[in-house]
Amino acid sequence: MDRLSTPGQAALARSAITTPAEWQTRVDLAACYQLCALYGWDDGIYTHISAAVPGEPGHYLINPFGMRFNEVKASNLVKVDSDGQIVGPSQYTVNQSGFRLHAAVHKARPDVACVMHLHNLSGIAVGVQETGLQPLSPYALRFYGELAYHDYEGIAMTEDEQQRLTQNLGNRHAMLLRNHGSLTAGRTIAEAFVLMETLDRACDVQLRAQAAVVPLRQPSEAVCLKAHLQLVGDGSPEGALEWPSLLRRLDAASPQYRT
Repeated sequence: MDRLSTPGQAALARSAITTPAEWQTRVDLAACYQLCALYGWDDGIYTHISAAVPGEPGHYLINPFGMRFNEVKASNLVKVDSDGQIVGPSQYTVNQSGFRLHAAVHKARPDVACVMHLHNLSGIAVGVQETGLQPLSPYALRFYGELAYHDYEGIAMTEDEQQRLTQNLGNRHAMLLRNHGSLTAGRTIAEAFVLMETLDRACDVQLRAQAAVVPLRQPSEAVCLKAHLQLVGDGSPEGALEWPSLLRRLDAASPQYRT
């Protein structure tokens, strides 16, 4: 099925969806939700992934409150403004409290197209460790010297905490939320997902290594820096090569995300 096939064109006719670029963003964002469900990263109806609407500054897409990730599709994503207020017609509501974190990152980082916040278990488990993520694998070395941390302050995020979180994130693209979960901020939806997959694997490797209860060997700082630079490459957004293959996997497992 073409990515701008009949369901997309029909949805485009509805007033809440303004351009083909928005519909493409909806398809990719819905795929991101469905892939998270496929990977077992969802947490019931909680946690969120947001995407900026192309050509509409201050407008974002997010999941309907009350739906599991495997129920999200392009047409039921909800468009909101920076205050979390719904833009255009929608039969759904959004989790206002949950969107605050996303709103803060989008506002502070106009370069970011997609913000993923998950309660993935490996990320939580490593985030509660005082030393955080250690350079034990190539996955971890991707974030060497570039992983942000934010201390847990409770469920409801205040304006003051929003400022602290974005200050802690700075210009980085990944963060461990202490006692809480993980966050990636991608210049594309594909980059946000691929970074989250890399971070989750880094955390999982660390936990498995620690479970053996034996001394752990870390590369030298020089090797860590060298490997990190090799993994980051020229600094272009990551995920461009991986994303088509991820969509093929999803098309075989759960193609309704495109509708």
